[in-house]
Amino acid sequence: MNGELKEQTHSALFKFVPRHRDEIQLEVNDPLCVENQADDFWYEGINMRSGDRGAFPAYYARSLVDESDDLSELSVRDETCDKFNLYFLGSVEVTSHKGNDVLCHAMHEIAQSRRRTLQTTPPAYVCLLVNHQGIKMMDQSLMKKHATSSSDVSFSSSSKVKEQTHFFQLRNVSFCGHHPRNDKYFAFITRHPDSASRFACHAFVSEASTRPVAESVGRAFSAFYREFLECQHPVE
Repeated sequence: MNGELKEQTHSALFKFVPRHRDEIQLEVNDPLCVENQADDFWYEGINMRSGDRGAFPAYYARSLVDESDDLSELSVRDETCDKFNLYFLGSVEVTSHKGNDVLCHAMHEIAQSRRRTLQTTPPAYVCLLVNHQGIKMMDQSLMKKHATSSSDVSFSSSSKVKEQTHFFQLRNVSFCGHHPRNDKYFAFITRHPDSASRFACHAFVSEASTRPVAESVGRAFSAFYREFLECQHPVE
């Protein structure tokens, strides 16, 4: 491709229509070569069908190769974090980095869009791991489907089922909360990795209240801030 030898690393799961010059269009099953994985839910790479190079949401692509659990030097460790099982509804770009009005409007927009595709692409079943370093989202849909459909009662976690993982550094998370009128909905806002003025909201729904999720992220923010102050003003 333009004199470069590129190998496909991902495949597009959904159609993506770019809204900015640095983004590229995706069609379902497009072969992709991911060149850079940003820490805020975006990939940079090449659409090998069209030849276009640019950014696209990480969740719109499925990896063809095994990924390391250490997506960042600040990766969340399972034993040091709170765990929550939720359904991921999707993401949407928002105009501000904080505010309940912004959060609620984004949740409504995502939910409305989700209703049109609920039968063809049901929401992913994910596990959120939260601590003072960040939020790690692990897609466990395939694992849940495998466990549910398997007739072998001895099925264990040692079975190799591919698990998509995404990591958000806490310094890039600007706001979070549950919906004030329906606390089964939760969302958080993150800064775009390449622009301080662009933000995205990521929405989830649970079978139970998501208040504990919001409270956990709040505690993580407090711990992150304390650690930041200690680094800025060390006490000997």
